[in-house]
Amino acid sequence: MTMRLSVIGTGYLGATHAACMAELGFEVIGLDVDPAKIEVLTSGRVPFYEPGLDEVLARNLAAGRVRFTTSWEEVGEFADVHFICVGTPQAAGAQRADMSQVFGSVQALAPHLRPGALVVGKSTVPVGTAADIEQVLKATAAAGVEVAWNPEFLREGFAVQDTLHPDRLVVGVRSSRSEELLREVYAPIIAEGTPFLVTDFPTAELVKVAANSFLATKISFINAMAEVCEAAGADVTQLAEAIGHDPRIGNRFLAAGLGFGGGCLPKDIRAFMARAGELGADEAVAFLREVDQINLRRRAHTVDLAREVLDGSFRGRRVTVLGATFKPDSDDVRDSPSLDVAVAMSNAGADVVVHDPKGLANAERVYPHMAYQADLLEALRGAELVVLGTEWREYRDLDPASLDGVVAAAHIIDARNVLDPQRWRAAGWTYRALGRPTA
Repeated sequence: MTMRLSVIGTGYLGATHAACMAELGFEVIGLDVDPAKIEVLTSGRVPFYEPGLDEVLARNLAAGRVRFTTSWEEVGEFADVHFICVGTPQAAGAQRADMSQVFGSVQALAPHLRPGALVVGKSTVPVGTAADIEQVLKATAAAGVEVAWNPEFLREGFAVQDTLHPDRLVVGVRSSRSEELLREVYAPIIAEGTPFLVTDFPTAELVKVAANSFLATKISFINAMAEVCEAAGADVTQLAEAIGHDPRIGNRFLAAGLGFGGGCLPKDIRAFMARAGELGADEAVAFLREVDQINLRRRAHTVDLAREVLDGSFRGRRVTVLGATFKPDSDDVRDSPSLDVAVAMSNAGADVVVHDPKGLANAERVYPHMAYQADLLEALRGAELVVLGTEWREYRDLDPASLDGVVAAAHIIDARNVLDPQRWRAAGWTYRALGRPTA
């Protein structure tokens, strides 16, 4: 009989994992405590924007390989392997992770688990969580229930690709049986040559936060160099290209600009610092505080640069911000640098209009007082300053000459360093960017 899987939590990670596991041929049931999410997914729609996921979900719903429920009992009876995919947001008023969804899910699932079931954590958690869950299940679940940890490495905009064709699989296990079950789950992916790394619990839990901390450090490093370049009159894009040719460094994540955001990197490095402090290893990750601060300074610096372009005052000036999401090919506005800049300028008195191809509805839920415009040309109309905050393709492809007569003043801040300065200046625009010369 084909192994049957459950996915607990149908947010970004869970909905993607459920649809993609069904795509691999498994029977899958997804659970969420929010009936509205279940209704949307059952209808074949994904309640967020992720390229290609709608098609995968619809195909597997039609084939009968995936379904969704709010019943813990149904999930416990149905599945052999249960993936915990709930959120671990930053705790209110603290840097640590809020683990209430993880432990709440485990406690709700435990009484319904069959003997020998495997509970697999995929959520990003503080090191030590898997062992704590193991203790909970020993006290409340049937005999023989085991725990494993299998961190996710999804990039928003590439989640389907990253699930079905990952660059590595990491599993933290206590027994050969858990390893064998996960090898069976991921057999089609392993057959493609994907590395399958077997570790202990703490190592598997640390892999995701260590990887995110490294990436955040690399991004903040080049943004720190952008600060130096501005002071020295150098060009950070040329600097990044030059050092990126060193194979020990590489050119990925060396794009200087507005910095990182989203629901992973910022909260993960903060939670990592908090957990390291609890373990008495806070000095080992003290550098991450500066990584975080460099990243946040990029936002404040962009606001300062915008104020400078507008002759020192935002009061009554029309500014168009291109981008509300933290990155392109997503509708996620969590900790969005671009949206933070828009709100800061609005609070300083600017008449700000925000455009985004996919993220306006989410942005409006978070900041209902802001002005949003779904039509790009209408968003640009009458602008005295344009700030490119998210590097969507349609912004990169804008023809600066075609905007003559649309904007009120031809001033642009390229906060992502993705536009051609010569092209924009040749079209009569004042072009400014982070870490680059003014002319």
